[in-house]
Parts: sequence; C-alpha cells; structure tokens
Amino acid sequence: MSGARFGSLLEGLPASPQPDELFTTLAALPGSRIERIVSTGQSSPDGFWYDQDWDEFVLLVAGAATLQVEGEGDRLLSPGDWALLPARTRHRVAATAAGGPTVWLAIHAGEPGSGTGAE
Repeated sequence: MSGARFGSLLEGLPASPQPDELFTTLAALPGSRIERIVSTGQSSPDGFWYDQDWDEFVLLVAGAATLQVEGEGDRLLSPGDWALLPARTRHRVAATAAGGPTVWLAIHAGEPGSGTGAE
C-alpha cells in the first residue's frame, strides 16, 4: 500500500455560521504544515496582526476575503487568488464572506515544531 491520501477541500463544510474558524491539518511534513481553514464571517480581532517566524502561502479556494498586509493596504481575494507571506510579514484578515463558507488552503513552511511525517 502506498499510503497516498485523498480528500476534498470542499467536503464537510458547515451549513451555518460558526462561532470560530475551523482549522484542519491535512498534512504535517518535515518543516511544513498544510491546513484547510474555513471562515464563516470571521476576521482578525481589532489591532491583531499575524507576525510569524515562518513563511505562509495561502490560496483562497471558495468565498471571499479581505487580507491586510502592513504597509500594503487591503487586498480583496476571490477564489483562485493566492498570497505568499514571507516570515515576519505582518498581516491580518480584515473580513471574510458572511453569506457562506470561505475556504483557505494554507501552507506553512519552515514552521518550528512542524510535524515529522504525514498525519
């Protein structure tokens, strides 16, 4: 058996808004973590900025979101849009669509404590 895994980023989405975003780790590889994030109208708290020690690549799969990058302003993201956020790039989610799930694929590269194998 090869150990291959398959799935759908659009499977099992919530039918109604949730109190919090849903984070699902799809794979934890040496130095990297791949996750699905499902937002249902959430945004980063006022004044909060992500400021990570690792690179992050995000792809908006479904829905819509406004991403703020410090010093670069707002960027409206639609399905298929992606961003590469190098380590120490301060960013936040200003808004996500409230009318249905917003689905992100996030790849964290060089993250301390990332897994050592597939989960």
